[in-house]
Amino acid sequence: MKNFQKSDALKRLPDQFFAALATRVREKQQSGANVINLGQGNPDQPTPPHIVQALQNAASNPLYHKYPPFKGFDFLKEAVATFYEREYDVTLDPHHEVAVLFGGKTGLVEMSQCLLNPGDTALVPDPGYPDYLSGLALAGANMHTMPLHAENRFLPDYTAIPGDVREQAKMMFLNYPNNPTGAMADTHFFEQTIQFADQHDICVIHDFAYGAIGNEAETPRSFMQTTGAKEVGIEIYTLSKTYNMAGWRVAFAVGHPQIIEYIELLQDHYYVSLFGGIQEAAATALLDSQACVRELSNMYNKRRTVLVNGLRGAGFELPDPQGSFFVWVPIPEPYTSSVAFSNDLLDHAHVAVAPGAGFGSYGEGYIRIGLLSDLELIEQAIERIVQFNRSLTTT
Repeated sequence: MKNFQKSDALKRLPDQFFAALATRVREKQQSGANVINLGQGNPDQPTPPHIVQALQNAASNPLYHKYPPFKGFDFLKEAVATFYEREYDVTLDPHHEVAVLFGGKTGLVEMSQCLLNPGDTALVPDPGYPDYLSGLALAGANMHTMPLHAENRFLPDYTAIPGDVREQAKMMFLNYPNNPTGAMADTHFFEQTIQFADQHDICVIHDFAYGAIGNEAETPRSFMQTTGAKEVGIEIYTLSKTYNMAGWRVAFAVGHPQIIEYIELLQDHYYVSLFGGIQEAAATALLDSQACVRELSNMYNKRRTVLVNGLRGAGFELPDPQGSFFVWVPIPEPYTSSVAFSNDLLDHAHVAVAPGAGFGSYGEGYIRIGLLSDLELIEQAIERIVQFNRSLTTT
């Protein structure tokens, strides 16, 4: 059999962090271990029934059995505009400021291909979502990391970016509520971001995947709510988390009309948009009652409170989590490696968590715990973690 070499672009791709984590958990489960998996970001609740019903009804519509419009159906774009007006008091032109995406991950990876040439520079948060790096690798672009430190509320410090990098950078990824730290951004930070981006001609890509998941005291703020946001960038919103539609692969980008045009141009060559039935169900999700979203947020708040209180009671010092469905936890002594601690936790306590080092060098010293199991399992996981932590102090 002939040996065909992969392209240089594929060779540049980073290892898939979550795939490796899933493989290790699966191997442990196959060995007979009762693993509680809190390491991944896959929602554990089903899609609300009224959205499922909308897809079932739409699937019989012959219109959707044909190729859909390349740029998506207007009714979905109009639903997105209505959603942003209702939720964030943001006015969008559905025909020029909204693009339909094959999931948020795809949109984030596509952005580097839309805006960057080989050798260009992008600013990337560290720790951050690993697939930001995938898009940069495919584009042959370079990254400059923006450290997220607890003492700065896990927000990047733009003054710490060297002057030559500021002038070279063409694009910047942001993500609030933040994965993995759970931090949220306020109006002042977004105003700083817009000023910085405008001054240095940097396009801001705000990943708003956890836009519906705040805390009891605060609702996450959309980047688009800040004056000038549409002039310097876009926001990517996925239905995966808000409506438990992770497997449906539907999301959208909103904002700067030129960037929206670039996204649709690229996707014209990749896809013929989403199945129309999914687009109709997505519109139903955005336009119908949002009671299911409030219930989901309340559920995560209860899970977060139980997990945080349980770990703090056992001596873990946690920063206050604000949003997303993750909790960012410093590893205990005597560990200095998040990978070593995570591996031992899986091997000895049968609890899977994500090591912070997988999100970047500044993630070292932390683990990310997901709130994606029911309260009973979370309480069991706390017991196992506490027992394992006690064993460290008695050996």
